[in-house]
Amino acid sequence: MNESVILVVDDERAMCEMVQTALEIAGHKVITCLSADEALQRLKEVDIDAVLTDVRMPGTSGLELCQQISQLRPDVPVVVMTAFGSMELAVSAMRNGAYDFITKPVELQLLRMTVRRAVERRQMSQKIHLLETEAQHKEPLPELIGESEPMLMMYDQLRRVAPSDASILITGESGTGKEVVARCIHRLSTRAERPFVAVNCAALSESLLESELFGHEKGAFTDARTQRRGLFLEAEGGTLLLDEIGDMPIAMQVKLLRALEEGSLRPVGGDREIKFNVRVLAATHKDLESAVDEGTFRQDLFYRINVIQLHLPPLRARGTDVLRLANDQIQRFASRSGKNVTGIAAPAAQRLLAYRWPGNVRELRNVMERAVALTQHDTITIDDLPDKVRDHRGSEVFIGGDDPSELVPLEEIERRYVEHVLTAVDGNRTQAAKILGVDRKTLYRKLKAAEEEGE
Repeated sequence: MNESVILVVDDERAMCEMVQTALEIAGHKVITCLSADEALQRLKEVDIDAVLTDVRMPGTSGLELCQQISQLRPDVPVVVMTAFGSMELAVSAMRNGAYDFITKPVELQLLRMTVRRAVERRQMSQKIHLLETEAQHKEPLPELIGESEPMLMMYDQLRRVAPSDASILITGESGTGKEVVARCIHRLSTRAERPFVAVNCAALSESLLESELFGHEKGAFTDARTQRRGLFLEAEGGTLLLDEIGDMPIAMQVKLLRALEEGSLRPVGGDREIKFNVRVLAATHKDLESAVDEGTFRQDLFYRINVIQLHLPPLRARGTDVLRLANDQIQRFASRSGKNVTGIAAPAAQRLLAYRWPGNVRELRNVMERAVALTQHDTITIDDLPDKVRDHRGSEVFIGGDDPSELVPLEEIERRYVEHVLTAVDGNRTQAAKILGVDRKTLYRKLKAAEEEGE
C-alpha cells in the first residue's frame, strides 16, 4: 500500500509538530499548514488522502475550510479538531462536510485510529471510482460513435487522460466534434459533479472575451450595470473549455496565461485577485505550432495548454464510421419527424463513403437531416442526397500519360502532391509535414518556392 499523505492544519506550530510526529510514527507522510488559505493551495498541488484541521483559526476558520474542501475535493475526508465539550462546533463541522471529529486535548491513539479510518474511506472510494471507470471503458462511449482504428486509438487516450487534472488541447478540423469530446472528458473526470462551461473564443472581441472569462465589476465600462462573475468562477471546481483558442487575440493570450500560471484572476475594473480551481481544456481547428512560428499565438501559452494533445481524425479518414454516424442521425431525425426511415440504400451508402466531407460530422448531420426530410421511402436513396455528395468523384494526383510531351518535371509532381496532401489535411501544415516526411521549415520553403514560381 502506498504511503498516505495527511494534511494537518492548525495555527499553533507546536500542535502541528506534535500531530505530525504521532502520524509519521504510524507510517503516514504529513504536510503541515498554519492557515486554511495555505492548506487550500497545497490541496491543489499535492494528492492528499485526508485533512486534519483545527476549528478555531484566524481568518478562514476550520468550518469554512471544511466546506470549501467538500465542494472542491469531495473525495478527500476531513477530520476536525475541536475543544472538549464544543459539541455544537462538532455538529456544525459534520453539516459542513466533515468526515469525523476528535476533541482537544488530543488522545494520540484515537487520533491515529481516526485518521486511519479516514484514509481507508478514501482508498475505498478510489477503488469504487476505478471499478466504475473500468466498467465505462468496457462500454462504448455514448457521446461518440465510431469503431475505426483512429477513433479507437483516440478513445483509449481519452480514457487514460480524463481522470487527471492535466490541461488538454483538443485538435481537429471544424465539425469533428471537439466540444463533444471535451464534455466526455469532463464526464469521466473527478470533476464530473461540478459545472462544465464552454466559451467560443472566436465569437467575441478581446474586451468582451476578457469580461466573459474573468467577469467585471459594476461600472467597469459603459454597459456594466451589474457585477458579473465570469466563466472561470462559474466553472469553479469543474471544467472550462476554451473553444477555438487559436483565434484568441494576442493581448488576451497574455492575460489568460497569467491567470493559468497564478491560478487567480482579476475581474475587469476590479482591484483584487480571486483564486479559482478549474481544469482548462482548449480546442482549435488551427495548426497552433504554425501559428507560434508565424507570431500569432504565444509559445508560452501553447506549452501551458498543450500538456496533453487529443487529435480528432477527419471524417474522411474514418472509413465506414461514416455509415454508422449516418444511421445514428437517420434514427434521430426520423424519430423527431415521425417518419418511418430505417436505413440507407446501398448506392447511397457508396456515395457517402466516397465523399470527402470537408465539413466533417457537422456536414454529415446536415446532409442526413435534409435526406430524412426529403425522402419518400423507408431508406435513404441517392436522389435524397445533395448534388455535391451524389455527383462527387474522388480526386487523384495526375502524373501524365505515356506520351513524352505529356510528362512533367519531378518538381511539378512534388508540387502537385504537396498541394494534394495539404488539401487532404485541411491545410494543417504540421500534419502535412508529418505525412510528407519533412520538417515544417522544409515544407514552408517548398510552399514559398511554389508561390514565387506562380507569381
